[in-house]
Amino acid sequence: MSGAALALPRSMSREALVLPALALLLVAAVLAALTAGRFPIDVGRAVEILLSAPFAEAPETMEERIVLLVRLPRVLLAAIAGAGLAMAGAALQGVFRNPLVAPQILGISPGAAFGGALAILFGISGAAMVGLSFAMGLAALLAVGLIARVGGRTEIVTVILAGLVVGALFGALVSLLQFVADPNGSLPAIVYWLMGSFATATWGRFWLALPGLALGIALLLLLRFRLNLLSLDEAEARSLGVRPEAERWLVFVLVALIVGSQVAVSGIVGWIGLVIPHAARFLVGHDHRVLLPASALLGAAFVVAVDTLARTATTAEIPLGVLTAIVGAPLFAVLLRRYYRTRLAG
Repeated sequence: MSGAALALPRSMSREALVLPALALLLVAAVLAALTAGRFPIDVGRAVEILLSAPFAEAPETMEERIVLLVRLPRVLLAAIAGAGLAMAGAALQGVFRNPLVAPQILGISPGAAFGGALAILFGISGAAMVGLSFAMGLAALLAVGLIARVGGRTEIVTVILAGLVVGALFGALVSLLQFVADPNGSLPAIVYWLMGSFATATWGRFWLALPGLALGIALLLLLRFRLNLLSLDEAEARSLGVRPEAERWLVFVLVALIVGSQVAVSGIVGWIGLVIPHAARFLVGHDHRVLLPASALLGAAFVVAVDTLARTATTAEIPLGVLTAIVGAPLFAVLLRRYYRTRLAG
C-alpha cells in the first residue's frame, strides 16, 4: 500500500485530532476537580448531580451542595481564566513574533495587580474591583503606547522595552500599597491575593469575571486569521490589507480585558500565557486558527488540574501562583530547549 494511501485525509490531520483530545483532557480535569477534595465524591455521582442540576429546585444533599455550590463555580472560573490567559499569551507571541512574550511583558498584569491591590486597600469589591483592575491594566497599556510611540510610529522592540519599564513602575506601586496597608487588615489580604488563588471563587465572582473573559476570548478567536497575517513581516502584512498598528493595539486591549478580569477575581496567576502556547504550538503548529483554540483548551485543563492540586495536596491550600511557577518554570525550560533544538535541526 502506498504512502499516499496510508496518509490521513485533511479532515483527519493531526491538528483535527488534537483538538478533540484536548477537549477530552479538559473534561477529565473538570471531573477530577469535582470529585477530589476532603469530601471525595464518586465520578458517577458527580455526573448525576450535574445532569440533574437544571431540573432540581435547590441542592439538598451534602454532595449536591459541595458539587454545585462550592466546586463547580471554582472549576468553571479556573477553566475560563486558564483559557483566557493561554489565548492572550498565544496572541501576543504571534503579534510580536517572539515566543518569549507574555501578558506581563506589556505591563498589563502589574497594572491590573495594582488596581486589585488598590481595591482591597480601600475595601472595594465586586464589579468595581473588576473595573478598577481592568482600568489599571488598560492604563498600563496606554502608558506603554505613549512611551513606545516615536516619530508617529510604534516599533515592536520599543513596545517590549516600554512594557518592561511600565511593569516595573506598577510593581513598585504595588509594593508601596503593601507598605502603607494595615498589617492586621488589608496587608495579609493583598499579599495572599497577589500569590493567586481561586479559593474565594463563588457563583458571584464567576459571573463578575465571565463578561470580560468571554468577550476577550470570543474576539481573539474571531481575529485568529488576522493574527496569522500580523505574525508576518510588517511590510508583507500591509501588502495583504492589514493595518498592523491598529490591529495590534486591538489585540493588546483584548489581552488587557482578559487579564484585568482574571486578576480581579483570582490575583496573579503567572506562567500560563508563556508556557501553554509553547506546548500547544508543539501539538498543532503555528497556525493561529488552530493554535488559539488548542491553547484555550490546554490552558483551561492545566489551570483546573493545578488548582485541584493546590487545594488537595496539603491540609492548607497552596497559593495557585506558587504552583504554576513551580510547574511552569521547569516545563518552559524543557519546551524552550526542544523548540530551539528543533529549529537548529531544521
